[in-house]
Amino acid sequence: MNETIKELTERKSVRAYTDEPVDPQKKSVIIQAAMEAPTAGNQQLYTILDITDQKLKETLAETCDHQPFIAKAPMVLIFCADCQKWYDAYLLGECGPRKPGPGDLMLAVTDAAIAAQNAVTAAWSLGIGSCYIGDIMERCETHRELLHLPDYVFPAVMVVFGYPTEQQKKRLKPERCRQEYIVHENGYERMAPSRLKEMLGGNYKDGEFGSWIQAFCSRKYNSDFSREMSRSVEAYLGPFTSDAMDAR
Repeated sequence: MNETIKELTERKSVRAYTDEPVDPQKKSVIIQAAMEAPTAGNQQLYTILDITDQKLKETLAETCDHQPFIAKAPMVLIFCADCQKWYDAYLLGECGPRKPGPGDLMLAVTDAAIAAQNAVTAAWSLGIGSCYIGDIMERCETHRELLHLPDYVFPAVMVVFGYPTEQQKKRLKPERCRQEYIVHENGYERMAPSRLKEMLGGNYKDGEFGSWIQAFCSRKYNSDFSREMSRSVEAYLGPFTSDAMDAR
């Protein structure tokens, strides 16, 4: 196994950090690695927010589902799907552009997520752990105001970085599903009940599928934060969908 594959395989989420700061030069290397990621048409449809203000980090720790470790992370980056800057450039060039629509947003989210994963991988290679924070998509109105986000910018991904504590280094990475359940050849195959249970079997080794899946559904899928995320994403989509409908 070469070093790149080894690091991709071993990388895990890190939620507790030492007091060691991330050196500015290493931060620059991580951000540059993010910017070297594949991008649609070389447009780099994202903007990276480097959150250095401690009070702002503390606020985000609360608004992102009350997770104190966010405030303790020495490095916090928010990868925004950005359809605003190119739209503004088209207006500047008197191109007569249509307003950004859902397809533009989806493409920008993809760009932002790919860039974030490059940053995560680069950080791990430098001994710096990280954790994705999906909750940045919640609290649309609050985060729009807090981060000064215009209509066509969506906070797709937040990642916190820091050097892992010894406990985090020793913590086992959660087991992933086997390829046979994730890879479908030439088309989607909806799984039979028995196959679904097989796929998820590693999660309830000492229990029973029904009780495990019900608890997981309550904790994740049917949770208040999950419902809030859907509400917020719908609110963020507002300018994209209304403008797209007007253009039809």
